[in-house]
Amino acid sequence: MSDQQPAIRLTGLTKSFGAVTAGDRVDLDIAAGECFSMLGPSGSGKTTVLRLIAGFEQPTAGTIELFGVDVTERAPFDRDVNTVFQDYALFPHMTVLDNVAYGLRVRGVGRTERRERAMRALAAVRLDPFAARKPSQLSGGQRQRVALARATVVEPKVLLLDEPLGALDLKLREQMQVELKQIQRDLGITFIFVTHDQEEALTLSDRVAVFHDGGIVQLGTPRDLYERPASRFVADFVGTSNLFEADEAAAVLGRTGQFSLRPEKMTLAERAATAPTERSAAGTLVESIYIGTGIRRVVDLDAGPRVTVLEPNDRTRADREDRGERVHVVWHDADVVALAAP
Repeated sequence: MSDQQPAIRLTGLTKSFGAVTAGDRVDLDIAAGECFSMLGPSGSGKTTVLRLIAGFEQPTAGTIELFGVDVTERAPFDRDVNTVFQDYALFPHMTVLDNVAYGLRVRGVGRTERRERAMRALAAVRLDPFAARKPSQLSGGQRQRVALARATVVEPKVLLLDEPLGALDLKLREQMQVELKQIQRDLGITFIFVTHDQEEALTLSDRVAVFHDGGIVQLGTPRDLYERPASRFVADFVGTSNLFEADEAAAVLGRTGQFSLRPEKMTLAERAATAPTERSAAGTLVESIYIGTGIRRVVDLDAGPRVTVLEPNDRTRADREDRGERVHVVWHDADVVALAAP
């Protein structure tokens, strides 16, 4: 984090709905120009925190600062933020240009300036050739970019995006992840995403806050969260992990406590490990699942637990397809991650 004043500072932010606490004493600084994600399952509190920042909800306790200014009590229209929702809510009777310029029109910006700024916003998302079209003449990804241009044309200091790619199919969603990251860099605006999709959060973000039960359980870069999950919940929610409870850890890893080991950090071999830094466990192959970029192997270890091994689909891959084959699962000690309590 930079020593500069944060774009967003949340201090003790709490929101209760009767007996339910949706946001629980959240403390968080988000840097200016940062691409930040709030990641978590449904009901974890991430959307509530986004709505509190936007001003759509009022906190039960705590404060919200925008570039050093306390905006906790301000109405949504009196905060220098804008929101893009999963439902883009474009006006179907308006052209793309008029949709983008609408926010400027409401603010009383003159016709000529309104058009110039709207065209610049469309150019930033590479849609200026489509200015005269209606939303119905655009693809899903193009409509998403129109919504983004409409949100950024008023030059907010912070852009909030609530599951912005959720309505798109998988391939288009992957393309838009790359485009959104490029647009954010070009505009230099602080982006705050809410998502339940861990791949989306890892792809888009400079940092990610993982939410659970109304609070942040881990905050860090995508690499930090994936390579060094702090708890069983994070290891299980962010990506896929082989999780070892106390008895399993003692039997397989020779360690005491709870541990995580990612499937791609493990390999299959015909013999037990011999290198000083390697460990191995014997087992039986029970399933091989072809997933295109790799092969997912499911192995029942003799020591008890079932583990998943992810092998790359390349020329080094051994041709193991037979269920019941005896194998050794091999890993490096350095790839085993100790976990705190849930």
